[in-house]
Amino acid sequence: MATGTTDLMSPAVRLPHAPGRLPHAAGRWPDALRRSAPLLPAVAVVALLVLPSAPAGGGSAGSGTAADAASALLVLHCLVRVLRERSRPLTRTAALVLGLPVLGVAVAALTSHDTVSVLPGTARYLQIFVLVPAALLLLIRDRWDFRVVAGSVVVLALAQGAVGVAQYLTGTGASYMGEQVRAVGTFGATDVMGMATAVSYGLVIAVGFALGDGRDIRRAQRTVALLCAVLLFVPLVLSFSRGAWIATAVALVLQLLASGARRAVRIALATGALGVVLVCGLGVGSQMVSQRLDSITQVADAPDQSVTDRYTMWAAAAGMWRQEPVTGVGLKGFPAHRDSHASLALSAASDTMGAGLAFQRRPLLSPHNMYLLVLSEQGLLGIIGLAGSWAALLVLALRRLSGARRARAGSDCALAAAGLLVWQLVSFSYGDIGGPSTVLTAVMLGLAAWWALRPVRDLPDRDGTAAA
Repeated sequence: MATGTTDLMSPAVRLPHAPGRLPHAAGRWPDALRRSAPLLPAVAVVALLVLPSAPAGGGSAGSGTAADAASALLVLHCLVRVLRERSRPLTRTAALVLGLPVLGVAVAALTSHDTVSVLPGTARYLQIFVLVPAALLLLIRDRWDFRVVAGSVVVLALAQGAVGVAQYLTGTGASYMGEQVRAVGTFGATDVMGMATAVSYGLVIAVGFALGDGRDIRRAQRTVALLCAVLLFVPLVLSFSRGAWIATAVALVLQLLASGARRAVRIALATGALGVVLVCGLGVGSQMVSQRLDSITQVADAPDQSVTDRYTMWAAAAGMWRQEPVTGVGLKGFPAHRDSHASLALSAASDTMGAGLAFQRRPLLSPHNMYLLVLSEQGLLGIIGLAGSWAALLVLALRRLSGARRARAGSDCALAAAGLLVWQLVSFSYGDIGGPSTVLTAVMLGLAAWWALRPVRDLPDRDGTAAA
């Protein structure tokens, strides 16, 4: 247990107690890099997502990428470490929370009529919601490790955002309203939500780091994080993703309120002013952004075809659940049962082109709502397992958020983890898993799982402060 702050300020003893801090002396950088080396498998998963994505087939599960392969190596790496070192096994609470989705997935796989695609679908669900989050829970050791992995997500978001802004400025993005201006990053037109998701994650993390005010947080971190948040605001706007906008707004409001009402008001005013300057003053997609914002309020009165398709698929998913309420129609069963439950209003396909892709008609193979997808394919067993796991993570993360604020230690990690969870839970109302960016969702859940489920120890973190 740390006995006080006086000893920690002594240069003679500071390094043994606080090797996780960013060192001032150039000679300490090798030590910091050595201590971060175990995180390389996790950082590699994130870094590989910057590679251009080849056009993939449809489906809710997506198809494998280099990042997916790296995630498998991450899981294997953590398994070998646990077996070899017998270090940090999962607590009962962690095993229960992360293991909840397994029951619904297993039953849905057994009841599925499509034996060819059920195995990849099962592996995908376990990868995203169980194995990778558990691996990160075991791999991350303290708040320094959390910041390293989360920081790699911010770097990815900046890289993808830079590509997206360039696509908008040069007219080489995905097609939107007859112009190839939609920012999609290296994910391409087949995964239009990929860049929006990555940028949103990075923005939420950056805001969480900027709002942290504990004694273990340096002013330089807050300044850099605030700058990153401002930079990421532009590509998020140019993604023209209504779902990402809504989820990000909800997550940022939670983070602001959790950091203090007075600060929340100041930052909200500054953010509003920034938005007015970028959209209205500098004309960053002003007309298209305005029309996209207006379409959010027209989802009931005069919805466009994409919204009509989504409503129709939601109704189809609900019909599948009513047909098989306990176990659903089986994993990967939504495409096979879609037409028998959908009305004639469904167009059954969407148009994609741009960002290096020729015009294509892509079939609509999921309801674009994770909750309804799970409910239709896995029934009550599946939705209780998955949603129950996410709800438990959120409750535990918010509880530890209040503890971190009282202890004035780790509040940046707490705000980032809680914001990520809220963003994902809101986003799942408008989308589901699928595409190359899906593995990033697993990383996000792993970061949130570490904050919510990590064992509380009496020993101080490597930054010299006791665990929150």
